[in-house]
Amino acid sequence: MSEPASRSRGASAPSDVEVALYEVRKKIYPRAVTGLFAGWRWALVWFTQLLFYGLPWLGWGDRPMVLFDLEARRFYLFGTVLYPQDFIYLTGLLVISALSLFLFTAVAGRLWCGYACPQTVYTEIFMWVERKVEGDRTARMKLDKSPMSGAKFARKATKHVLWVLIALWTGITFVGYFTPIRELLGAILTLSTGPWQTFWVLFYGFATWGNAGFMREQVCMYMCPYARFQGVMFDRDTLTVTYDAQRGEPRGSRSRKADPSAMGLGDCIDCTLCVQVCPTGIDIREGLQYECIGCAACIDACDQVMDKMNYPRGLIRYTSENAMAQGLKDKEVFKRVARPRVLVYAGVLLVVTLALFAHLLMRSPVKLDVIPDRSLGREVADGMIENTYRLQLMNSSETARRFVVSVEGIESIFVEGQTEFQVGPAGVRMVPITVRTKPGNGKPGSNPIRFSVRDGTDESVSTSAKSTFFVPR
Repeated sequence: MSEPASRSRGASAPSDVEVALYEVRKKIYPRAVTGLFAGWRWALVWFTQLLFYGLPWLGWGDRPMVLFDLEARRFYLFGTVLYPQDFIYLTGLLVISALSLFLFTAVAGRLWCGYACPQTVYTEIFMWVERKVEGDRTARMKLDKSPMSGAKFARKATKHVLWVLIALWTGITFVGYFTPIRELLGAILTLSTGPWQTFWVLFYGFATWGNAGFMREQVCMYMCPYARFQGVMFDRDTLTVTYDAQRGEPRGSRSRKADPSAMGLGDCIDCTLCVQVCPTGIDIREGLQYECIGCAACIDACDQVMDKMNYPRGLIRYTSENAMAQGLKDKEVFKRVARPRVLVYAGVLLVVTLALFAHLLMRSPVKLDVIPDRSLGREVADGMIENTYRLQLMNSSETARRFVVSVEGIESIFVEGQTEFQVGPAGVRMVPITVRTKPGNGKPGSNPIRFSVRDGTDESVSTSAKSTFFVPR
């Protein structure tokens, strides 16, 4: 009887086994890498951050180009003013974002995660600072293992000071989308920011510092739901970061001049650089894993090793399951990108995008809400039937407008008194309106009517809204 078997049958075998449900995090020290995909990643870092940090500083007339004024309930986007009633545009934007994510994922996996996700972008920035202050992978590992000293404390303190400055500026910029950033900076310098401004600057700054400086891959692996459901968007023709096991195995070290076929080895020299550069610390040679964010750092590292060994590039590359199983060439692989699933995503995305922007371009700059008075219709001194309303006129353009109000729906119905009202740029005005008609017009009870509003100088700018006119019985 073997030893394991005898132990399993022995009376002294433990009845309770403690199993850890969560593994203690092991710090990852990614090695710096250069190459095609690293260049693309840094290009997107620059693009996204110039956009994020720069937009609040750009003006549009006498206001910021982009401003979400929650207190006034107005959103300024370039030359457009949106109100809470324009929630449909936010819905459309979310649909476009979701469809874009589905399309990119179906084509080439986690492109968003690897190149443009804020977690990836800020982690890249924070790691760059870390490398500049503490050195590359080996130096950082050595520093962390060494006992605390003055030099180590100085390096760690410098790193965290720079991280905190970046995080705070990120928090200030975030709040700058909701409060004009020049006013916000003035308030910060005079210590006169409001409680909510202070809270969000510190909260967003702390989140940036914590997520990009400490949690890093933990956010991608455990907090982000995308890592868990990405598999349902993949198919066998989705391009993913893949290790060519048929070409690379069996792996083993050798000199540059050695003939791998004579040694019975594949092209992988088992240098583990693909693991060392991975921001989530996985070994892509073990197959596609949910922890892989598709950053392609392992491709850049492996290509450099292949160049040094005078082997063909592509031991790790973007390819698909079908390409690996059927030995498809690159041209055949890319032909399969235009498959029905991708075409449906692209078609729906195009239709929704065009519809949203067409509706946005054709929207009327005037909006109208009609609020009937609580009192029912009444007969006034001259025998006329009268109802009262409050009209909310909204001017979403950047210039003042003079609006003319009219009503229709019942014979001889008209607006009594003032019918023209001035509304300032991006302004809202509530006006009382009295509507009258002759006795006998309309049936007793509620009668449908429609209010119309048009620009006094541009009749193409108009809108209307339904309401009811009550005739006493």
